[in-house]
Amino acid sequence: MIRIRFDDSSIDRTRITVSPITELVGGLEMVHRERGRRAAPWPYTAWVGRAREVLRTVPETAPLRVYAQLYGESHNRPTPDVFTPVPFAANLTLSDQLDALRRTPHAVVREQFAKHYPEELPAFLAPYRDDPDRAFGRLADALAAFWELTTAVHWPAMQSALDEEVLLRARTLAVAGPEALLSGLRGPARWERPVLSLSRQHESVLDARGRRLVLVPVLLLQNRMTCSTDHPEVLMVTYQARGAAALAEHPAPPALDRDRLARLIGSGRATVLRALTEPTTTTSLAAALGLSSGTVSEHLSALRQAGAVSRTRFGRQVFYARRPEGDTLLATFEDSASAEEMEAAAGDS
Repeated sequence: MIRIRFDDSSIDRTRITVSPITELVGGLEMVHRERGRRAAPWPYTAWVGRAREVLRTVPETAPLRVYAQLYGESHNRPTPDVFTPVPFAANLTLSDQLDALRRTPHAVVREQFAKHYPEELPAFLAPYRDDPDRAFGRLADALAAFWELTTAVHWPAMQSALDEEVLLRARTLAVAGPEALLSGLRGPARWERPVLSLSRQHESVLDARGRRLVLVPVLLLQNRMTCSTDHPEVLMVTYQARGAAALAEHPAPPALDRDRLARLIGSGRATVLRALTEPTTTTSLAAALGLSSGTVSEHLSALRQAGAVSRTRFGRQVFYARRPEGDTLLATFEDSASAEEMEAAAGDS
């Protein structure tokens, strides 16, 4: 468990931004984690399969092996931030971030390597210490090639989903404040003021008092959260954004036949009602579920007419949320389904 301690100034200066290079690094880490499986789970199946093929067959991506080495089991500890630069401005493009990576200051490299590897620098990192300009230049070129071959075609849909995510979190920040924002992050985290705890195999405490908090939503981040550790003024925390279905080539697998709520109101409406864990736009919900906006809009309209869903306008956007009646409907049928499964299991035994 990593416990990050904040103060009021850190929380009050929280901002949210998208980071293309963080998407790539998250994807590379996912490929490494899924290496023992024949296929990654939906909706990442096609993207991970393509990424594996590119990494195996395209020589220009060879420098990206550094991420597998950094995030391998033998290096299950915080890693130098120079390999995943913190986004210092909003609306950065991948080109902007790769240019910054190429210009990584030599002094920063030395400082972070000394911090993370005080006894001996691993051999695979020696090129980044001995000739940073060349090593980080090759790494930036490799990331650019990997992006073009795996992610560029998906980016318009991914960016739309991420923009929706930023809008939703900005709304929470504006209406309910930063504490509600931190409490509602998706992923294995727990917020108990003034500490944000992230699930990790190792135990550590990070003092973020006085630093500005930057939240980065990432689609290529399967039920995980990460944090930067090195910058003296900024702390970056990544979390899983909704909308990863933008990466899928096929719709989600159908629900099991035992779904009693789906039998009552239809599988589409049941899926939409379950997905409304927080206020969401039609576009964001469609991206998250891998459905068309028209289909989601039709389901939301029916649920709203039935009194299970509310509709609220915020600026130019319309957000939908579950009403108490919708929560009751879900709870009733989820409890019934659990009871049915327990009875079936007892009968089998």
